[in-house]
Amino acid sequence: MVVQLNPKTTRATNLQLPGSSKDHALLETDYLIIGAGTLGLGFADQLFTETNDSLLIVDKHHAPGGHWNDAYPFVRLHQPSAFYGVGSRDLGSNRIDESGINKGYYELASGAEVQTYFERLVRERFLPSGRVQYMPLSEYQSDGTVLSLASGKVQEIKVRKKIVDGTFFNTAVPSVCPPAYEVDSACRVIPPNDLPRTIQDYQHFTIVGGGKTGMDVGVWLLVNGVDPNSIRWIVPRDSWLINRETTQPGDRFYPRFLGAKATQLECCAKAESIEHLFELLEQEEQLLRIDKSVQPSMYHNATIARAEVDLLSTIRDVIRLGRVERIGTSEIELQQGTIPAVEGSLYIDCSSSAISRRATQNVFEGNTITIQMIRAGLFSLSASVIAHVEANYDSEEEKNRLCMPLVMPNADTDWLVLNRAEGEILQRWSTDKPLRSWMASQRLTGANLRSPAIEQSDEIKAIKARIRSASGAAAANLDRLLDSLQPT
Repeated sequence: MVVQLNPKTTRATNLQLPGSSKDHALLETDYLIIGAGTLGLGFADQLFTETNDSLLIVDKHHAPGGHWNDAYPFVRLHQPSAFYGVGSRDLGSNRIDESGINKGYYELASGAEVQTYFERLVRERFLPSGRVQYMPLSEYQSDGTVLSLASGKVQEIKVRKKIVDGTFFNTAVPSVCPPAYEVDSACRVIPPNDLPRTIQDYQHFTIVGGGKTGMDVGVWLLVNGVDPNSIRWIVPRDSWLINRETTQPGDRFYPRFLGAKATQLECCAKAESIEHLFELLEQEEQLLRIDKSVQPSMYHNATIARAEVDLLSTIRDVIRLGRVERIGTSEIELQQGTIPAVEGSLYIDCSSSAISRRATQNVFEGNTITIQMIRAGLFSLSASVIAHVEANYDSEEEKNRLCMPLVMPNADTDWLVLNRAEGEILQRWSTDKPLRSWMASQRLTGANLRSPAIEQSDEIKAIKARIRSASGAAAANLDRLLDSLQPT
């Protein structure tokens, strides 16, 4: 079954191909893209822009957007919308929020906005062209066929050029990941998705999980008037967080945006130890933590505003005894101990890992492209760059040299690993004039929100000089610090 969205309406039209259990009419395409999430659609959009190739997009979800279809209703991007989506169209209006927890910063799209954005991309840009086919509720099989999850039919596919895997990270959200711990039948554990329609029935809330989802839930509860004394937060590991102020695009923020890079390099260059490096990064407000009395051991590339940190720090009942193993009516068992349960508390499960952390592999390998993160935290830009390189470079060796995948960070020390590797990538890109020119006009870098005048200002020239001056020493010292992590 191939589902095509009628460009004149928002309804889906089902086009049945012949066959009962197997459709014999062979579908052909130049590129088969597995996954209609951010990576798959970002790649598709850039390849669509730069080539005349045909594309077939296969996805398990019923609508474009990948995991955004399963997200909780109050979720928002934690990076500016300017850096998310696809290269061909803006996400949102590039406005600065004038109220709320993100006041003073560029807008953060809601989950609903992201879903609509991707649906319109497919309906308005891809399908009317006749070059793109879209198969929702479908799963690609290793034998080169596509299985319809709705009808059970199997469709044969002929791929003339390459298969593109946009599912490497296997992104998941709590609503599709049941808790990995035991729960007494008398206790109620819900995903964040159910919180808005459940909040009025409870007087106490227990957040299970210390990652960005847990932070989102804490902020949402507090913004909606829940007393911080009515919240318990189970945090297996504290995290270092990127200061959102350092991630803002546009002329107004550009000195701070570019200056953050210079400051980080200078911190890396003069750090005497890993502990000293994090101390410097915090002093310079590059990284934030919620509780300054606790040394974080986690880093997931998450971005947060200082206003959110201040709000979350009002939650005093924070449990740091490892992961939950069992929730009972009278007590909670954790890896490192047992605590009394709060009677009648509503448990919000935020414990699942959003992104699987797998060993990286070559992005380009024969007739397969595996989309991975090649710029730290910038998944949309990574997918777009990979498609651009596929369309404009011939040698597989050269493609992989320009698209070196970065590891997904987990431990605090992964900040060093990530920044050292990204520095190497940026150095490679800087010596490739065509790629450098393309990047200068790419929406997903924020370049479209900067004026030529700001680039030529004395302030920006001085910051760029700082970057050049610190780069070599920073790279050498990061190597030294990383070597200190190796067992002797």
